[in-house]
Order: sequence, then structure tokens, then C-alpha cells
Amino acid sequence: MDPLTKTAVQATLHCLLGCAIGEVLGMVIGTALGWHGAATVILAIFLAFMFGYALSMLPLVRSGLPFAKAVKIALAADTISILTMEITDNAFMLAVPGAMEAGLGSWLFWGALALSLVVAFIVTVPVNRWLIARGKGHAIAHQYHHGHGGHNHESMSHSEHDHHHE
Repeated sequence: MDPLTKTAVQATLHCLLGCAIGEVLGMVIGTALGWHGAATVILAIFLAFMFGYALSMLPLVRSGLPFAKAVKIALAADTISILTMEITDNAFMLAVPGAMEAGLGSWLFWGALALSLVVAFIVTVPVNRWLIARGKGHAIAHQYHHGHGGHNHESMSHSEHDHHHE
């Protein structure tokens, strides 16, 4: 696997963690409360963004960045990735007949939710790869996660840089 794709996979896994926490929590809360599909989806999306941003901000704040700067970096780094993941996994959940109505005790609900996150991961990796190759998305936060001398887009060798723009 080339270095750019490896970075995109790692960024997408990071995004998936935050999205999955929020998504599962939102789906569980909405389903347990008997909410209509749209209300559950809205809650799941909201929580996915909140957990996704929070997980991105945590290492930034720990590295000594002020909270306001960490918020700006997380928003710039993760919004497109989270949005792609959320559109994909929620569309998948809505497309699986009966999944949203199946209830928390149903294998249909949990199977569809797990598969929706896998599909969202697969769809989001190329999006993140494209963003990182252009110094956007996770590339923005990557330098702060590893210190300013980290492995960011600007510090790549010319051959790596050329490979990233294929």
C-alpha cells in the first residue's frame, strides 16, 4: 500500500471511530425512544460530528494548542470526511428495508448498522486520500498530531509528492 493510501486509511479509521461512537449512540437512543427514522438519523449525525470532532481535538489540545485553535483545525480537517461517512452510513441504514424499525434486539438493526459503517469506511477512504494529497482534510491536523516536524504533506520527498498527485 502506498504511503498516501496508508495515511488515508489511518485518517478514515480515526474518523470512523468518532462517527461510529456517535452513530451507534444516536441510533440506539433514537430507536430506544421509538423516534421516527428522520429524528433518529438527525441525532446520529449530530452525535457523530460531535464525537468525531472531539476525538480530533483531544490530541491537539494535549499537544498544547489553545482550545479555539483546536476547534478550527478539527473543523477544517474532518468536516468533509465526517460528512461523507454520515451521508453514506445513514443512506445505507435507510435503504435496508426494516432496519430502522427493527429495534435494538434485532440482528437486522445491528447487522445493517455494522455494514453501514463498513460501507462508509470504503467510500470515505478515497475521499480522504484525495484531500490529503492536496494538503487538506486530515493533512491539516496531521502535523499537530505528530508535532510540527511531523510527516505532513509539505515534508514529503519530491517522489512521494509526485506520487500523491497521481
